[in-house]
Amino acid sequence: MSDVDLTDEQYEKCREAGEILAQVRDEAADRLEVGTGYLEISEWAEDRIRELGGRPAFPVNVSVDNEAAHGAAGPDDARTIGEEMVKLDIGVTIDGWLADTAVTVDFSGTADLVEAAEEALDAAIEMAGPGVETGEIGAEIESVIDGYGYNPVVNLTGHGLGHYEQHTTPNIPNRAVEQSQELSVGDVVAIEPFATDGGGKVSEGGTEEIYALESEGSVRNREARQALQQITEEFKTLPFARRWLDVSRSELALRRLKRQGIVHGYPVLQEEEGRLVSQREHTLIVTEDGCEVTTRT
Repeated sequence: MSDVDLTDEQYEKCREAGEILAQVRDEAADRLEVGTGYLEISEWAEDRIRELGGRPAFPVNVSVDNEAAHGAAGPDDARTIGEEMVKLDIGVTIDGWLADTAVTVDFSGTADLVEAAEEALDAAIEMAGPGVETGEIGAEIESVIDGYGYNPVVNLTGHGLGHYEQHTTPNIPNRAVEQSQELSVGDVVAIEPFATDGGGKVSEGGTEEIYALESEGSVRNREARQALQQITEEFKTLPFARRWLDVSRSELALRRLKRQGIVHGYPVLQEEEGRLVSQREHTLIVTEDGCEVTTRT
């Protein structure tokens, strides 16, 4: 992979997306406080991304306490942040090239759980480079989180980022695994440790506000047709929020599209009730001598 040109247009757009995203993540985290609305912080961050010249790569995830991922505001969401552990997971795209990052803002008084994910990410980035096995990175993440007395979430992983593809290979586990892949120069990957005081496995919850195009198809219902046209033209294969759709009765339209296998949903992923999950994530480009973190300020 030594012939990879890390100055070409693809990587410049990845860097630009990362620069915008780092700024928005930090500003959004600073704005977050007890009483902030889910919809308020989500729309603010998404609008800020557009203002800075990017587009949201997926809806802002606002996941609290035992929720690890895919928590998101609905169209008329009245929920507000309480004395909780809040994860903000945000993405930016520039012409389909991506950056992905997450931060935990804690109002629950459990700072060491936040630190566990942060230190695990720092350790993983320190290791990352060409020829490094993703399983070795996972082992380091697990070791750091174990050292805090917590468990990594083992059925969530970091991932590659492709063109209009939010999750590609290589997967980067949050624990030691025997079968893994080597990182190569030019890989663009998101590493995202999750730490929990629970058992370390998440399951699907009952709410779903994020969707993505699954396959081509046609529908007879007018609202579903209008929704599909917007999805294919505006979001392509990237995830989108129900609240982003311009059609009336968006819930009914999405139900029809799901039933025909044209779109799929992302249910909230959560630990057991009463447990807490923290998350930290950066995007990086693998270089000849290590890696370049695109979402670090």
